[in-house]
Amino acid sequence: MKHQIMLEVNGQVHQVSTEPYRTLLEVLRDDLHLTGTKYSCGEGECGACTVLVDDKPFMSCLSLAVAVNGRRIQTIEGVAEGRLISPLQRNFLAKGAVQCGYCTPGIVMSAKALLEENPNPTEQEVRDYMEGNLCRCTGYSKIVDAILATAESTRSSKR
Repeated sequence: MKHQIMLEVNGQVHQVSTEPYRTLLEVLRDDLHLTGTKYSCGEGECGACTVLVDDKPFMSCLSLAVAVNGRRIQTIEGVAEGRLISPLQRNFLAKGAVQCGYCTPGIVMSAKALLEENPNPTEQEVRDYMEGNLCRCTGYSKIVDAILATAESTRSSKR
């Protein structure tokens, strides 16, 4: 039996009819056609499926879609500022923190949550916060550099 749920995804409200056993990841990718969020391990260990639910990192492969009924969700597609990529995304490109790109959406979502919680993190705080996101290509130093550069540019623009 299908359930009717309401999801606010990237600022847009969606009514979805879904079976109770389907994950948020499946609904995002298959029903809403938001394919930036990736499926990888299916166990919440790699972070590729990370989205923000009410501004907190959330493993969409582990959560049933019905469990987030009525909540606010942000995917990688909602990070850009209009037609322009965000400063965080720009710094990922500038610092070479992107290679194959498979893990990148989840990493960007976690980094966004980190910078919203702590706009002035230390290198160690970045490394600790990002532990749940695995990258097999880039190496973590460039990812950390991109996050710290974003924090610095945000501080500089507020001066």
